[in-house]
Amino acid sequence: METVMQTTTAKQTSTAKRVRSVRPVGTRAVLAELDGLQDVLALQDMLYKSPLPGQVDVLAAAETVMVVGESAAATRAIGARLLELELTKPEVTDSGLVVIDTVYDGDDLADVAELTGLSVEGVVAAHTGQIWTVAFAGFAPGFGYMVGENDALTVPRRPSPRTAVPAGSVALGGQYSAVYPRRSPGGWQLIGRTGARMWDLDRAQPALVRPGDRVQYRAVREVVTASAEHESEPEADHHTDSGLRVLNPGAQSLIEDLGRRGYGALGVSAAGALDRASLRRANRLVGNSSSAAAIEAVNGGLSVEAVGDQVIAVTGAPTTLTIQPPSWAESEESAADAHVGEIRTVPMAAPFALLDGEVLTLGPPGSGFRNYVAIRGGIAVPEVLGSRSADTMSGIGPAPLLVGQELPAGDATASTAVGSPELQPEFPGAGVTVLDVVPGPRADWFDQSAIESLTSQEWLVTPQSNRVGMRLDGTPLNRAREGELPSEGTMAGALQIPPAGLPVLFLADHPITGGYPVIGVVRDEHLDLAGQVPIGGRIRFRFVPDSPDFTKTPEK
Repeated sequence: METVMQTTTAKQTSTAKRVRSVRPVGTRAVLAELDGLQDVLALQDMLYKSPLPGQVDVLAAAETVMVVGESAAATRAIGARLLELELTKPEVTDSGLVVIDTVYDGDDLADVAELTGLSVEGVVAAHTGQIWTVAFAGFAPGFGYMVGENDALTVPRRPSPRTAVPAGSVALGGQYSAVYPRRSPGGWQLIGRTGARMWDLDRAQPALVRPGDRVQYRAVREVVTASAEHESEPEADHHTDSGLRVLNPGAQSLIEDLGRRGYGALGVSAAGALDRASLRRANRLVGNSSSAAAIEAVNGGLSVEAVGDQVIAVTGAPTTLTIQPPSWAESEESAADAHVGEIRTVPMAAPFALLDGEVLTLGPPGSGFRNYVAIRGGIAVPEVLGSRSADTMSGIGPAPLLVGQELPAGDATASTAVGSPELQPEFPGAGVTVLDVVPGPRADWFDQSAIESLTSQEWLVTPQSNRVGMRLDGTPLNRAREGELPSEGTMAGALQIPPAGLPVLFLADHPITGGYPVIGVVRDEHLDLAGQVPIGGRIRFRFVPDSPDFTKTPEK
């Protein structure tokens, strides 16, 4: 392959500030490169106020803004339009100033004083004595990267990250300040703590601070923690009249739909089913809308009992579907009923009745990795940010299913009739799964030998893989340049290469920003296939050059 990356640079025809260049990120996103954080803030503000046609999401970072499109054609048009924009400075007003009360007693406060040449009191004065602007979000929902008015508090991250940073920790990292919204690992310097709720789904705007907001820290002696406005009822207290009861969740079973989009600026990824085609097929078979919530089960073992008579369909990895009769069917009164008490099997990818008390069990898949169990009407768990999907990285959405949990059937039907049985595609088995990739936005961080190594070898899917990303093992890839890449927006399908050289393939629950170069991006139409590759499976990547020329008029 002669060219693995094409970067289109804007023609500077005037003194107006413009996007410096645009790089494709797969087929559904583009990465606008800018001359600095002020230009990032300007473009971000413009895209929020006047979205481009087909714009789905905007993810700003230190030196880039990634724009996600609703289709490949819309994304090409967005890339071309970005190069034409003249950047205008955002209007700054005193409205919307967020004050965060902070107790300055962090474990790293003395270290920060030494690193900056200030006294401890000087660090506090510098932190509270300036206005911070939320440049972008990332790492976790509610985690805002705030940039100050000067660089007096620019400090390196800790050489060794902590395994657990308490929620509410006020921290410094590089040129940024931030507050950890939840307990999580972290490598920033901790200078204080706050009781402010940085992320609260009970609020109309869950994030306390959003990109573009202005923040001032205020020193206080004591932390006051705001309580949540509403407390949800314990799941154990909820019983349904119609739906499914979980008897065995298997290795991991989650509620998923087609995901939530448009919340990247809050640090929230799309999540949703890893095999979207199988989810749509299951919903179609039971007469649901394509986006209805269903169960995503991993590697068999799921067992559910019908509460009331239900219509079910199971798609995805081919497996044996066994139905056991209700426990009461073994009684003498029911013994005279024809066929009552018999164990039966039902086919994949076909609607079937699961009568009140009957138990459906999914066997281990013969190939593939994930199954989708749809119930007519969909699963009516509460929506979070417009979706019922579980996001395993951020903790947003329903928790993994538990023994005894009841899942109510909803009303997300699209037809009065169920669908006809359908043929399923082939799923990854003992052989090698080939995934098509296009050059990534940072393929120029690698030389031709690394590109050839990526595509010529078979990569092993390791047990450390999950819905966040598939960790692959093989011969490490070497970078062609030194240094670190500032964090920038990323998406499902991105192949990040950490310093150790072993790729990580981002899946639906990935972080919205990443600091490792992306050598390639799996084409959107192959992401469903990637989600079915089991632990221990093997993958081969096949480069398909697809770098649009943004200087040309997009196709209509």
